[in-house]
Amino acid sequence: MRQFFSIVVPLVLPTVLYFVYMTMARRRAQTASGRSGWWQEVPWTWLGIAGAILMIVTLSAFALFGGAEPGSVYQPAKLIDGEIKPGGFVE
Repeated sequence: MRQFFSIVVPLVLPTVLYFVYMTMARRRAQTASGRSGWWQEVPWTWLGIAGAILMIVTLSAFALFGGAEPGSVYQPAKLIDGEIKPGGFVE
């Protein structure tokens, strides 16, 4: 679940928001008299700001909720009697 929120959501959410916006913009353009190219209707500034905000939120979540306690030491994985014992952080 952590991988879903840290990898998939930041990649997919801006695209979904963009398609929702484009759908609304096309409906609005159909009711207007003139038609312009789709690239002229794209809000590049707002898409960039949304991407930056999502990146800041993701990095902040990693900093606040991820990692080990301060002062802990990483013990690497070990091979004992043919079995791999996983590594981890110990205090």
